[in-house]
Amino acid sequence: MRSAIDYPVESRPAPEPQESPTGQRRMTLNMGPQHPSTHGVLRIVIELEGETITRAEPDIGYLHTGIEKQCETKTWQQVTTLTDRVDYLSNLANNLVYALTVEKLLELEIPERAKYLRVMMSEFSRINSHLVWLGTHVLDIGAMSMFFYCFREREELLRVLEFFSGQRMMTSYIRVGGVALDAPRGWEKMVRKFVDVFPSRVDEYENLLEKNPIWLNRTKGVGYISVEDMLELGVTGPMLRGAGIAMDARRTEPYSGYEKFDFRVCTHTDNDVYARYRVRLEEMRESLKIIKQCLEGMPGGAFQADAPKVVLPEREKMKTQMEALIYHFKIVTEGFRVPKGEVYQAIESPRGEIAYYIVSDGTSKPYRLHMRTPSFGNLQGLSPMIEGALIADTIAALGSMDFVLGDTDR
Repeated sequence: MRSAIDYPVESRPAPEPQESPTGQRRMTLNMGPQHPSTHGVLRIVIELEGETITRAEPDIGYLHTGIEKQCETKTWQQVTTLTDRVDYLSNLANNLVYALTVEKLLELEIPERAKYLRVMMSEFSRINSHLVWLGTHVLDIGAMSMFFYCFREREELLRVLEFFSGQRMMTSYIRVGGVALDAPRGWEKMVRKFVDVFPSRVDEYENLLEKNPIWLNRTKGVGYISVEDMLELGVTGPMLRGAGIAMDARRTEPYSGYEKFDFRVCTHTDNDVYARYRVRLEEMRESLKIIKQCLEGMPGGAFQADAPKVVLPEREKMKTQMEALIYHFKIVTEGFRVPKGEVYQAIESPRGEIAYYIVSDGTSKPYRLHMRTPSFGNLQGLSPMIEGALIADTIAALGSMDFVLGDTDR
């Protein structure tokens, strides 16, 4: 039997057209892996009957980095920089969940100031992620102005992150034992300026979209997926809260001091693209409320735990204390050891529940590190969400999931 490659191009046999039970011809399309609206290298094999999607199968793995195995070759301290790169829009959430997991194994007590700084920076990161989502999502549907408005505020946010950490995106700011640097001089003024201005900007986004008939027609009643399917497939975050399930790890399993903050878990019951938009818009307001509480109640004291064998000593101490210089040398060259054990820690990222499972064998490197990422879980809901829908609604439904492919493939 000759293979297809043996035939000349002009004589290669054409595939037999498929027919549905209704007698209509079915067409199979590849959406991606270079489609601009998949926001990364995602391929979706779509089978159409007319303009209706009868089957949709996501094909991932084009961005696989092997980052979990990379983490297992690095010292505990070095892994932090890798966690930055799992989800480039929410690197601080990955920093935080990794730090919390290792601190559980070390039984390390974190100072209150460090907890507040972690919460404040995590909420800045949440707003940053939602701004990128809103701007690009509305752009995909056909409105360009919102993209520029959202990135205007995102630029101010990146300046805040750079002011605290020295980096705009891959900050590595949250580390095992606390944070990399204390809040810089004048941080209150910079944060207060953002807190005062941002509410009016969110109102502006709302005014631009809430009475826009095109936006409403493209989002309301589009992208439905049953709550049962979401729970079974592991969908979390705004997707789940857009269906009326008030599941948020900051409230249900408080971490890093979130139990001390007053905020509302935002939910809607329409379970469509519009409901997910409303959830994320309201979450930006709630994040701002948390940041304001951090600003007004920031405690004094240390920004790192008192653990000289784990936390790098201050530069000034290294100049005058031989012991500090020795600890610095050993941590940088050899790393610190973590007691044997295994820990699972979950937090709430902008996309949903992110969790790290870490096994330590008592050495200076993780024996096993597994990431339970929200993008991978949420993407499992793609097929039941768009099967039976029109192909014209695919991009709106897809965008409402807010996945990041680096967060999916790992």
